[in-house]
Amino acid sequence: MSPDHSRPDDAIVRTLSAYLKRLPLTPERRQSLYASVIATQPTDMTHAFGALADELASGQDDEQALVARVQAAYPGLHGSDQPSGALRGASMPRLNRWPMSPADIDRRPWRVLSPLVPWLRRGGRALPKAVPSRLKAVVRWRQCLLATMVAIPAAGATAYMGTVLPHRGATLLETFILGAAFMLFAWILVGFWTALSGFFVLSRGDRYLVRGEQNPAADDGARTAIVMPIYEEDVSRTFAGLRAIYESLEATGRLAEFDFFVLSDSVKPDTVVAEQKAWADTCDALGAFGRFFYRRRRARVKRKSGNLADFCRRWGGHYRYMIVLDADSIMVGKTLTAMVDRMQANPSAGLIQTPPTAVNRDSMLARVQQFATRVYGRMFAAGLHFWHLDNAHYWGHNAIIRIAPFMAHCALPRLPGRGALSGEILSHDFVEAALMRRAGWGVYIAYDLAGSYEEVPPTLLDELGRDRRWCQGNIQHIRLLFSDNLAPAHRALFANGVMAYTSAAIWFIFLLLSSGEAILEALRTPDYFPVAGALFPQWPVWQPIWAVSLFVATLVVLFLPKILGMAMIIWRGRQAEFGGVGSLVGSTLIEIFLTSLLAPIRMLAHTRFVFTTLLGMQVKWDSQQRADVQVAWLRALRFHLPGMILAVVWGGLLVWYTPGFAPWLAPILVPLLLAPAVTVLTSRVDLGVWMRRHDLQLIPEERHPPAELARVVELEAAAGPEADFADAVVDPVINALHIGLQGRPRRFADELVDYRQSLTDRALAEGAQSLTTGEQKTLLADPARMRWLHEAVWTQAPAAWQVRLEQASTQAPAGSV
Repeated sequence: MSPDHSRPDDAIVRTLSAYLKRLPLTPERRQSLYASVIATQPTDMTHAFGALADELASGQDDEQALVARVQAAYPGLHGSDQPSGALRGASMPRLNRWPMSPADIDRRPWRVLSPLVPWLRRGGRALPKAVPSRLKAVVRWRQCLLATMVAIPAAGATAYMGTVLPHRGATLLETFILGAAFMLFAWILVGFWTALSGFFVLSRGDRYLVRGEQNPAADDGARTAIVMPIYEEDVSRTFAGLRAIYESLEATGRLAEFDFFVLSDSVKPDTVVAEQKAWADTCDALGAFGRFFYRRRRARVKRKSGNLADFCRRWGGHYRYMIVLDADSIMVGKTLTAMVDRMQANPSAGLIQTPPTAVNRDSMLARVQQFATRVYGRMFAAGLHFWHLDNAHYWGHNAIIRIAPFMAHCALPRLPGRGALSGEILSHDFVEAALMRRAGWGVYIAYDLAGSYEEVPPTLLDELGRDRRWCQGNIQHIRLLFSDNLAPAHRALFANGVMAYTSAAIWFIFLLLSSGEAILEALRTPDYFPVAGALFPQWPVWQPIWAVSLFVATLVVLFLPKILGMAMIIWRGRQAEFGGVGSLVGSTLIEIFLTSLLAPIRMLAHTRFVFTTLLGMQVKWDSQQRADVQVAWLRALRFHLPGMILAVVWGGLLVWYTPGFAPWLAPILVPLLLAPAVTVLTSRVDLGVWMRRHDLQLIPEERHPPAELARVVELEAAAGPEADFADAVVDPVINALHIGLQGRPRRFADELVDYRQSLTDRALAEGAQSLTTGEQKTLLADPARMRWLHEAVWTQAPAAWQVRLEQASTQAPAGSV
């Protein structure tokens, strides 16, 4: 009996059925495609794939077959009537290019003398002069008051400390000790008066608060872009947060005024593929194609600030405002609309910052930080507003910006020279706020706006890793302190940013010098007749009450703001939201104890960061660890071992030479010895959960979670496995989506084409794991090779891809609900 050549091979039938199963089609459409392909009597899978592509393209070119694969999963992602790259165009709005040139900032400190020395004056075009605000007189008076209230008590405390020292500050060593003490007293007094002024503002109200209209005027066509720059973030969490924000904004009825942008700088192949699929899935679930956009830059120029500048140049002309978010930001829809309304009601406002509340983490350390930001954070934000008014901070996220002046005045230059203080401006937010104010636009903190949230690092090591990056960025501001025409308030904020980390080094030096003084006094033979010819000896007098009183006064300055934050909650009758009075007091005491325990550990780490930065050592700005994770004992020990050795040597010298001084440094040295245990224990989630069950470190957002926070948790829990590079090869929809988002194909030199083909051949024969991350990135950037590899894997079914092909036959297709 002769074989039936009209019936395809069983392998072709199985493969074709499996491939069609990966497309989220109706049963009728899937059966129709299958019958049409079988009717062509394919002799092999290559023939069958060609026939399937013809059917999907409906007689048009191969590009339409690719688009058809995507639209089978995402019908709202239109682009079938456009040429190659149509999906890339559909993922972003049409261009509306505006120029954005780097601002002119004089970075040379000697220019401050130019009014006295004419030849130092800047040549060429003049820098823009700072435009005074209507609040200039109030700001100047308040800042003079703050300077006075800091300088006088700091000088008094330093003078009082001089009476405690053995030589009353007469030696060079004691002069340095007193100089360091003055800077430390001034630093903590700034925080103290900021907290007290915030307490006053929250208690009495503030007529200078930036407000919106009671009844906002009708929509005048102002549109707002909500932009989220991301870099190697947890994809499921990022898009869960954005989806919750979108749904909350939609519930306000004002969604039409907003567009969403995900601006990716991710480079890892698995992350890139996961982001693309998560974007398409989110848009499909929300019906948000054409309103929810995604763009990945090929070159990560100037990191986050460069990403935002790139957005402004390409699409800023479409919008009046942009609201900048971080990957961990969550904002309530009513808060977003209130920010826009306040911008509309204050035409001179260039930037309005909301104070974010930390939420959603369960590790012990994160819970303590969440409690602190909830109890004291708004008070400090109100205090910052009181002192600075329209010269306020910008923290880089959860803020609204007026795009036109931002583009005209806030593009950042590159700092010339070499070393860690040169190159790209890393802590860009303070600089952008200063430039915005210099151009005459107000920068405000809307401390009264609730519904603004963020997440904090879950462990001490993650926090210190973030601080290492921030330290380098903040110390760069030394070069900008004397920039021309900046408002005095922003010069002070630059200095404040520098002191945020150098204060740790000053404290460390102060402790070393004090210890050295104590040891020298123990070794030095006392001289009871320091004045020649004196008839009577001068006996050393030790007044312990002086030292104790100075110590107590310092503790009051440090901890009174925390007590005031707790008292305000009780005064307003909101203690039940924190678990009751007992839980609130207990939580505050735990926070004070843990903060005191962590302070020496942070001091030593920040000191190292400052000195390595000043020595010119660059730091790599990687993505942050945001999810809860417990620190391993070995990792903690390895990180803290130098500090432990220092504490043993330091403490041993004090005990040996001056035992009476050692107890004064015990609160510093003991935490350094216990640092690994502190790091591991504070990273534990079970301890954090136990505290929450016992109403400790409880915040209102946990007792009565806002719908947006609960929605993020729900979406993140429901998220399936994230797509990866292998999915971009095997899955028909993910492969077509990725290729379509790459834009028009580019031409390459023959040598490069041959190299990429060799990578494709190796990936086919040995699997995705045979390629390095860099090689996978190379293939992802080549649409032609990705298409060829996809078809080759399905037509040839090599052994290295069998497991993936079998999984593809059993999993739900991409884009299906």
